[in-house]
Amino acid sequence: MNSEQIKSLALQTISLEAEAVRHLAQYVNENFLQAVQWIHESKGRLIICGIGKSAIIAQKIVATMNSTGTPALFLHAADAIHGDLGMMQADDIALLISKSGESAEIKVLIPLIKNFGNRILALCGNAQSSLALQADVFINTTVSQEACPNNLAPTSSTTAQLVMGDALAVCLLELKGFTPSDFAKFHPGGALGKQLYTRVSDLSKLNAKPSVLANAGMKETIVAISTHRLGAVAVLNESNKLLGIITDGDIRRMLEVHSDLSTLCASDIMNDQPKTIDAQALAVDALSMMRKFNIGQLVVLEENLYAGMLHIQDLVREGII
Repeated sequence: MNSEQIKSLALQTISLEAEAVRHLAQYVNENFLQAVQWIHESKGRLIICGIGKSAIIAQKIVATMNSTGTPALFLHAADAIHGDLGMMQADDIALLISKSGESAEIKVLIPLIKNFGNRILALCGNAQSSLALQADVFINTTVSQEACPNNLAPTSSTTAQLVMGDALAVCLLELKGFTPSDFAKFHPGGALGKQLYTRVSDLSKLNAKPSVLANAGMKETIVAISTHRLGAVAVLNESNKLLGIITDGDIRRMLEVHSDLSTLCASDIMNDQPKTIDAQALAVDALSMMRKFNIGQLVVLEENLYAGMLHIQDLVREGII
């Protein structure tokens, strides 16, 4: 195959799978709604089962459900009939995934689960299959053609299963009123989790709290900035209330216009309208402020009193950026 033929085949694959997904819209019907309602109202878990490629899709749907507030467990169909069916409890709902609905392991499972008294949802691509006909609710994922040139390897069909699983998960997420804060509880690791739960105080408390009084001289002010390496110093009154901020840039601008520094104090060169953020704000909100105002530091306040300094490098080190 030459390059153009490879490109053409890739585009054909994408087109066929996209069409399979569009085709699913007609199957979001009363059966789909019933499945969502049962899962939402269930006091148990969603046990998602499959074999072969459908088992891999089942594992991904389990992961999506768990991360969005719907407790779910994966059950491999082959393992289920060799003891793992013992994980199923009285209030659990079984979601069996199969393209054909005729896999031997799935067919064996159906009466066993029914004998337990658990509801069975079928995510299946064959409306006349044993699984579709015996399930309590059948969710159709029929595709007209696999993207495989031989129409054999599960491609379009597994994409359809995955998308329908996502549709179930998103509907359940909304029904549960699942919020970004809830999402953060289940995703504490990585950059995404850090953006959702890391607060300004978590980072600023690791820094020094450079400050000078309003009447501090230039030498004291410059030393305070250079010692703590945050590029700025807060100017306070005797009650620890913020009056302003002096940055490296303010020092440079001062040196450009003043030759005699002995008569200057911090209040003479400070910015009396510093950008501030509350200690309990999310670090990602601090990043938004820094980008908006093109600044490298924010003064952190707690109960309207000076609580420290947050630097752009703190966000870089923590992986917020």
